[in-house]
Amino acid sequence: MNADCGELLKYSDSEKNAENGENPEKPEEKEIIQDIDFDKEVQIFDMSSEKTYRENTMGMTISSGSVTIKKDSNNLIGISIGGGAPLCPCLYIVQIFDNTAASRDGTLQSGDELVSVNGQSVKGKTKVEVAKMIQATKDEVVINYNKLHAETQQGKSLDIVLKKMKHRLVENMSSSTADALGLSRAILCNDTLVKKMQELQDTELMYRGLVEHSKRVLQAHVDLHQTIKAMGDVFANLAVREPQPRASEAFRLFGEQHRTMEKIGNDMVKNVKPVIADMGTYLYKAIPDTRLTVKKYADAKFEYLAYCLKVKEMDDEECGYAAIQEPLYRVDTGNYEYRLILRCRQLARARFAKLRADVLVKMELLDNKHVQSLGGHLSKLIRGLSELHTNTIELWQGPPLFPVEVDLSNSAFQYKSTTPVVQNQETEEEIENGQEINENDQDDSLICDLGEIELHSENNSLIPNLEEKNEPNYDEMDNLTLLSSLNIQENPTNGPLLPDLN
Repeated sequence: MNADCGELLKYSDSEKNAENGENPEKPEEKEIIQDIDFDKEVQIFDMSSEKTYRENTMGMTISSGSVTIKKDSNNLIGISIGGGAPLCPCLYIVQIFDNTAASRDGTLQSGDELVSVNGQSVKGKTKVEVAKMIQATKDEVVINYNKLHAETQQGKSLDIVLKKMKHRLVENMSSSTADALGLSRAILCNDTLVKKMQELQDTELMYRGLVEHSKRVLQAHVDLHQTIKAMGDVFANLAVREPQPRASEAFRLFGEQHRTMEKIGNDMVKNVKPVIADMGTYLYKAIPDTRLTVKKYADAKFEYLAYCLKVKEMDDEECGYAAIQEPLYRVDTGNYEYRLILRCRQLARARFAKLRADVLVKMELLDNKHVQSLGGHLSKLIRGLSELHTNTIELWQGPPLFPVEVDLSNSAFQYKSTTPVVQNQETEEEIENGQEINENDQDDSLICDLGEIELHSENNSLIPNLEEKNEPNYDEMDNLTLLSSLNIQENPTNGPLLPDLN
C-alpha cells in the first residue's frame, strides 16, 4: 500500500512538473501511466476494507445459468448448501442427494455457486438464510447459478492416490487393527455387496469342489472300464484257444459281458461330461467375469472413499480455523479447492454407483443360474451313475457260467522262471582256473609214489629213538602161555573179583 501511494505521489509530481513545463512526457507514455495509476487507485479502494481477497479460481472457468426445480411432497429439492457469510464470499452446493428433484433434473452439480433464489440475490447471506428462502417457495423454485467447469484430473492429487491405497489396504483388515494402527478411513454404511461377495466366494468354493470331484469320479470310471475291457479281451482269447466247447462258450460270454460293461460305461461318461462342462463354464468364466467387474467396482469405491475422507479433512480444517477465529485463505477466496474436491467426489460417486449396479445385476444373474442349474446338473450326474449300475446288474442277471471243465496238459502248472539269474561277480573272482589231468600219467605217478612211500617206511621209523620189539608168534603158544601173555588168569581163590581200581 505504501508503494502504491508513493507511485501515486510520484505520478502527481510528474503531472505538476508537466504543467510547469519541466520534463514534459510524451502523450502515449502519459496515457499509459494514467491507466496504471487508475488501476492502482481502484486497488487501494478495494483494500480499504478489513478482509478483501480476490477469488482464486485455480484456473477453472465459470458460466452462468438458471434452472427451475419442482419441489417434492416434503417441500425439498434435495441439495446441501455450504459457504456463505461471514467466512466465505459465496454460497455453493455441497451435495445433491439421490432420488430427489435436483438429481432428477441433473442441471445442478456439487461445487456450483448459488447466485440468487427466485430473483433475490444471496450475496452476503448465510446458508441458513438461503435454505429458508428455498423452503419459503412453494411448488417450484428458480435458482440462478454459476456453473463450475472443473477437470477431475486436477483434483486427483497425490494425497487422493495415497488415501486410495490406504483404503485398499484397510479393506482386508479388521476395524480394531485399523484403529490400533491409527488409520483414518471412510466406511460405507449398510454395504450389502460385502455379504454378496462372501456368498460368491462360498459358491465358488462349492463349485470348485464339485467339478474336481466329478472329474476324479469320471476318470476313475474310465480307468475301470479300460481294465474291464482288457479282461474281456483276455477271456475272448481263452475262448478261441479252448478245445472244450462248453468252456469255450463260457469264456466267450464272459468276455462279451466285460466288453458290454465297457460300452455302457463309455456311454455314461459321454452323457455326464456336458454336465461337468457346464459347471466348469460357471466356475471358470462366469465367476471370474464377475470378479473382474467387482475389481473395477472396488477401484471406484476406494477412489470415492478417498474423496470422502479428503472432504472430511477439509471440513475439520475449516472448523479448526473458525474455532480460533482465524481466516483460511482458500475459504476467503471462494473455497474453489474445496468445491473442486466436491465435484470430484460427486463424479466418483456416480461412477461407483454405476459399477455397483452392474455388479449387483451380475451377481443376481449368477445366483439365479446357480439356483436353477445346480439342481439339474446334480440330478443328471446321479441319474447317469444310477443307470450305469442298473444296466450292469441287469447284464449279470443271466445263468451262471462257472464252474467249467477244461482240459489241462501235464505241464500246465509248470512255469518257467521269470526271475533273471544274477551272477555274483565276487564268486567269479574267487574261482581259480583248473588244469586238465591225464589219467594215464596220473596212474603211473601214483604207482611210483607208492613204491617210494614203502621204501621210505621201511628205512625210516615214524618215531625216532623208540625201541623196537618183535611180536611173539601166538600160533605156537599153548593156551596157558597165551593166557599169561594176555594177562588173563583163572578165577582167583583168595581175592576180589575186580581189581583195585584205586
